[in-house]
Amino acid sequence: MMTKIQIYTIQSVEEALELADLGIDHIGVTPASRGLPGEIDIKTAYSICKSVKDSLVTVALSVESDINLILSMVKEVKPQILHLCSPEGFITPQSIKDLKERLYTNNIDIEIMQAISVKGFESVENAISYVEEVDYLILDTQSKDVYGIGASGDTHDWNVSKEIVNSVDIPVILAGGLSPENVSDAIRHVNPWGVDSLTHTNKPLPGGGFVKDIEKVKSFVSASRHG
Repeated sequence: MMTKIQIYTIQSVEEALELADLGIDHIGVTPASRGLPGEIDIKTAYSICKSVKDSLVTVALSVESDINLILSMVKEVKPQILHLCSPEGFITPQSIKDLKERLYTNNIDIEIMQAISVKGFESVENAISYVEEVDYLILDTQSKDVYGIGASGDTHDWNVSKEIVNSVDIPVILAGGLSPENVSDAIRHVNPWGVDSLTHTNKPLPGGGFVKDIEKVKSFVSASRHG
């Protein structure tokens, strides 16, 4: 099976449309006001998701643990996948069960992706505990500077990620420091369902911030698909 490719974080409709032609599968948006990398407002996130919903799977990230805040974002942005990545332990499997009940009550049909902070092999049992409640796991590296799980730009122990992939029966996306230079090795080692890139496919802007580096995204796609 061809490895799926997920690219974060998209900040404009124009950027989304440009990426739609590069052979990726998922694009991620970060609708927030917490100072997260590449965060955008709700209206922009909705416009991005609407613009590519027929050609790409849209993913919206939330670092929140308050179900009301998560539900409000989902209602307004309308992504196809909700990516939960609040700090480890803030969203439990029971929290997700409660969220799913609220989504059902509001007639919202959406898949759920839970972030797992990969550290030692204790992360395997943590990942397994979510399997019955979510549709995907995303294995990421905890950042010291960014709230929530992910956006560190650092890799973690792929042996732990491989063990998680081998221990669960739902799709697993490998994230955390993946780049055009290391993604093919990561795929060979971990054999994930998909791979994710944020930091190492960015082009820094003068004065701070970033846009996606189209050439780096193309290289990431090529390395993911052809080694």
